[in-house]
Amino acid sequence: MDYANILFESADGIARLTLNRPDKLNSFTEAMHAEVRHALERIQSDAGVRVLVLTGAGRGFCAGQDLGDRAMQIQAGRMPDLGHTVEHFYKPLVLTLQNLRVPTLAAVNGIAAGAGASIALACDLVVAAESAAFLQAFSKIGLIPDTGGTWFLPQRIGMARAMGLALLADKLPARRAADWGLIWSCVADGDFGTEVDRIARQLAQAPTKALVRTRQAMHTAPMHTLEQQLSMEGGFMRELGWSADYAEGVAAFNEKRPARFTGD
Repeated sequence: MDYANILFESADGIARLTLNRPDKLNSFTEAMHAEVRHALERIQSDAGVRVLVLTGAGRGFCAGQDLGDRAMQIQAGRMPDLGHTVEHFYKPLVLTLQNLRVPTLAAVNGIAAGAGASIALACDLVVAAESAAFLQAFSKIGLIPDTGGTWFLPQRIGMARAMGLALLADKLPARRAADWGLIWSCVADGDFGTEVDRIARQLAQAPTKALVRTRQAMHTAPMHTLEQQLSMEGGFMRELGWSADYAEGVAAFNEKRPARFTGD
């Protein structure tokens, strides 16, 4: 596929997917969804990729859905089926990110609004530039937070703050988002690129399968009793204890050297 709406590159175990409609703050159209889906499928099938970095071109990360896209328009008096857009585009995107075979890092370089904020939160780690902000703008156009927004927000920052963001549609500066625990970290603009690269390299050199199993265990925990979670942990520990990366980690510990993980 020739990409017109994203940039994609992969080197040294790091796949970088950049939403590339800067004149529209990287808002989504059906064409962009198709390209992102194709790029994620490439990552799923490429054993050389150890981490995904998702970011945006220009001054924004992603402004969510492009309201000028044909699927969002009222045509000949007929209202659009927004549920179709969620079910067929945003739901698969979020679920793919949540189940990707490698850890994911959202590098939020600017405004992350609407579905754009939720797409960032669907990643395992979110690092934001200090000038960035998160915005749940749905109430301004008579909608609800979608793309998992009503799921991510209450879990991460509690019901009171989630409701405030959703109902008032106020911008949440990146620094406050980090202080509230919505994202992993907020970084000074001048250090943003360097810090994103540092974390990406660290994740690319980590035991990939162990990181993904950690994600799975943490996502499942709220639905489990303690006994069920302990059993799940036991199953994952058994699997990982038979892995090449565990053997390498123990050998590196005993030999007092850095581990050289392969993701196996």
